[in-house]
Amino acid sequence: MTLRWRLALVFALGTAVVIAAAGLLFLQQLTAGLNSSLASTLRVRAEAEVARLASAGPLPPLAPPPPSESRDSGQQGDQHGQNPVSDDITQVLARDGAVLATTDPAVRQPLVDAAQRRAAGHAPVKFTTTVEGEKYRMLAVPAHHGARPVLVVVGTGSHLAEEATARTSTALWIAGPSAVVLAGLGAYALTGSALRPVERMRRRLADISEHDTAARLPVPRTRDEIATLATTMNAVLDRLARALERERGFVADAGHELRTPLTTLKAELELASRPGRSHQALVDAITAAAADTDRLIRLAEDLLVLARADEGHACLRAGPIAPADVLARGVHAASARAETRGVRLTLHADTTVRIVADPDRLRQAVDNLLDNAVRHSPDGAVIDVTLSTRHGPGADVAVIEVRDHGPGFPPAFLPLAFERFRRADAARARAGGGAGLGLAIVRSIAEAHGGSVVADNPEGGGARVRLEIPLAPAHEQGPAHGEMS
Repeated sequence: MTLRWRLALVFALGTAVVIAAAGLLFLQQLTAGLNSSLASTLRVRAEAEVARLASAGPLPPLAPPPPSESRDSGQQGDQHGQNPVSDDITQVLARDGAVLATTDPAVRQPLVDAAQRRAAGHAPVKFTTTVEGEKYRMLAVPAHHGARPVLVVVGTGSHLAEEATARTSTALWIAGPSAVVLAGLGAYALTGSALRPVERMRRRLADISEHDTAARLPVPRTRDEIATLATTMNAVLDRLARALERERGFVADAGHELRTPLTTLKAELELASRPGRSHQALVDAITAAAADTDRLIRLAEDLLVLARADEGHACLRAGPIAPADVLARGVHAASARAETRGVRLTLHADTTVRIVADPDRLRQAVDNLLDNAVRHSPDGAVIDVTLSTRHGPGADVAVIEVRDHGPGFPPAFLPLAFERFRRADAARARAGGGAGLGLAIVRSIAEAHGGSVVADNPEGGGARVRLEIPLAPAHEQGPAHGEMS
């Protein structure tokens, strides 16, 4: 069942419940009002009759029975659906039950029984009786005709009230289901009108293919939930388009990076397989092939790190650590590589700083930063590595800064520095074995630790990269795991 039909049925069901409850309440109020009106009428008539008897002389004689012509006329009236007994009846009874006077000659017998008569001698008595097949609401009250105690019995037919209630009930039974049907149809039409823009959006989304990433949904001019939905879905499409574009670029760049070492490796193996090669030539070919293989392994590992970061599975084994120790080990390892070119690394670290981090991932980020700095520093240059803290309004962070004194980042490269397969000097970086993934990995590691990384060209020349990671909470500021003494 479609949402449109479900909403229409729910609305119709709710309307039926409301109409049924309102109809029952209305019938109850109508019945109570009619009964109250009948009771008031009987009370007024009884009071008037009691007052008349108290001031009257002798009672009028008992009305004689109707003549045969009148009875024939009454029977004829019965055939036309008319009651021969009047709607309003008044009787005056002696205390022994004898009828002293009556307003309707057709009712010559007392309308109260002995028990009702005895009770009415002390207080008014209300009851219902049947006269000639019709129900009457009755009221018997004590009175005096002069000094003689009597009973005044007044009554009125209840068939008019019952007919009014029955007609109202019938009208409700007819109007209620009709209203429910109309409400359901109205809800169906309104729901269809409300959902029509949603259906248009659904069809538009179904028509969007992976090759049409620029397509977007039309946003209605109305400032309602439909417009908000369209805006939100367009934002989702924007994010998906950017993700797809990044994925395509990632695949293209990865293929390009893999093609060069694979082509070189293939050429070296083909040369090594040619007859007549010397032993030294074979050794050189195998050594070059091994270097290309190492490059492929590093590239595959870097791609795996980035893929896991994209999926949110960075697999951090974080704990309280002293980043100064990680920096010291990283600087020591990088110094061995830098010595061949006369590049010197200096470290100034606050050994009291503690962060919650994965030491292996932090070391990977530090190695990437130092490797970039060594690669782009001129011979005999100095690379400054510092560790400090920064207290800001958002959070207190540890700041790891690596600054070289080389040519610095090209201005056009800075906005793209942390994107994948981006190089400040593509030709030199590729020749040096870089794939343009180092800074992208640094950013993914920083973000996995809740931190950030920025790159700039400071005054005085060179390039600078700052890695910021939140400080450990106060209760975790004790000795760090693996801290060096």
